[in-house]
Amino acid sequence: MPVTEEPGAPGEAERLRRIEALTDAALGEVAVEALLTQVLERVRELLDVQTAVVLLLDEGTGDLVATAAIGLEAEVRRGVRVRVGSGFAGQVASGRRPIVLDDIDRAVVDSPILLERGLRSLLGVPLVVDGRLIGVLHVGSTHSRHFEPDEVHLLEGVAERLAAAVEARRSLVEQAAASALQRSLIPDRLPTVPGLEMAARYLPAGVGGVGGDWYDVFVLPSGHVGVVMGDVIGRGLEAAVVMGRLRSALRSYALTSLDPAEVLARLDKKIQHFEAGKMTTVLYAVLDPTLGSVEVASAGHPLPMMARVAGEPARMIDAAVDPPLGVIPGLRRRSSTVDLPPGALLALYTDGLVERRGETLDKGFERLAPALAAGSAEASCARAIEVMLGDEGTRDDTALLVLRREDPAGDPLRLEVRAEPPSLAEVRAALRRWLAPLGLTDQSQMMILLAVGEAVANAVEHAYGPEGGTVEVELAAADDRVVATVRDHGRWRGSGAPDGSRGRGMRIMRACTVDMAVDTSEGGTVVRLEVPTAVRGPA
Repeated sequence: MPVTEEPGAPGEAERLRRIEALTDAALGEVAVEALLTQVLERVRELLDVQTAVVLLLDEGTGDLVATAAIGLEAEVRRGVRVRVGSGFAGQVASGRRPIVLDDIDRAVVDSPILLERGLRSLLGVPLVVDGRLIGVLHVGSTHSRHFEPDEVHLLEGVAERLAAAVEARRSLVEQAAASALQRSLIPDRLPTVPGLEMAARYLPAGVGGVGGDWYDVFVLPSGHVGVVMGDVIGRGLEAAVVMGRLRSALRSYALTSLDPAEVLARLDKKIQHFEAGKMTTVLYAVLDPTLGSVEVASAGHPLPMMARVAGEPARMIDAAVDPPLGVIPGLRRRSSTVDLPPGALLALYTDGLVERRGETLDKGFERLAPALAAGSAEASCARAIEVMLGDEGTRDDTALLVLRREDPAGDPLRLEVRAEPPSLAEVRAALRRWLAPLGLTDQSQMMILLAVGEAVANAVEHAYGPEGGTVEVELAAADDRVVATVRDHGRWRGSGAPDGSRGRGMRIMRACTVDMAVDTSEGGTVVRLEVPTAVRGPA
């Protein structure tokens, strides 16, 4: 039954304008499903049909998925999927042209839901954007009718407008999801590592751009510090999702091996199997607990630059570079160890920082080297971004992570950790870093580690209840001893007050010290330890 124009009724052009107004108004405010439902309701009224359905293409499976419906809501509730080329919607999709069925042919329409609904006539048109199929729109009538050319043309116009609106909305949603995912994966706060100063920047390309650049810093149970800089090839949500998987996998593998080359080899195997066809460059470095050296493995990623002395230009470290991950199965990967003297600065980055059109990478490195000569990590990071990017910003995503090993020069060590068992490893690692430059004998270092470790362990176990709290640790070096103070703000439980009269931990602390004092009050407990350092090793 053709659409007849009653006196005063809107013509086809006017009806299309109304559809356009509806999609424009809803585009930035509603989800895709809600937008589709609103348009389908209007289409049903305009064409005097009983059903209207949109099936969108799932690019992962190649199926058409019922996404929104009027009069055939069961298709959406049941998650109906149609193979391209199969059934009515599948044939509309495969032919990318309108199909009209005045009387339904069961050989073409095999959907039990359509047949149960009692549909007699169908009109379907493809949803296409820039020559790319994104779905199918079809309408149906419960009585036999002939869809006239002007009705077909009208539905094609709706489909064209709807496809553009869906694609635009999808892009906005995907960009927001990718941006949110990336923000959750890029550290918003770098960990506190005594003796190591850190600063970082991540700058996406353009407004709202999202790529696969990422960095990570974490402290391992052994006290080693893992540092990562990577770049997943590609952009958008897909690159962000791959980045998230790689970040989680690398952290997991880092717990099983301190060899960065082995960690990257395992990550490569994971990509080859689960992320086939994806390529990424990754640099993984592991700093030893004393921060005296760093072991580096690169999978196609630019090597870090190092300034060994504050004020001198940085130079690229001498280390092996292997092919990117996801390229060559079973590749044996290599790592290199580099000394990190006190005051040295190490900079990791992605190629967006140094790569420019019409310029060799060597030129980029030449410009970066003097920019990393500033004293502090934060100053060097800020200066490098200013010099390398200026006011123009970047055409590619850019990540920069700067680490500087502090030179304590006898400064006291101050820590505040959570009163929980994992903090004990953090304290031991910090103690080893602080003790390393003092030139103490192994015996003296062991006594300090035992005494302070027991004081912290007692506070973790007894000072707080389920609500938890913090433990403060401070060490200072005197002429012939190290003075340590361990403070909590809780009320001791279980073993009684820490007055030194009971407990194996107290006996160990007394055996390691020349003087020990415990002060307990309503505000918490303070344990003061003096450990001798009379016998010293080479300075």
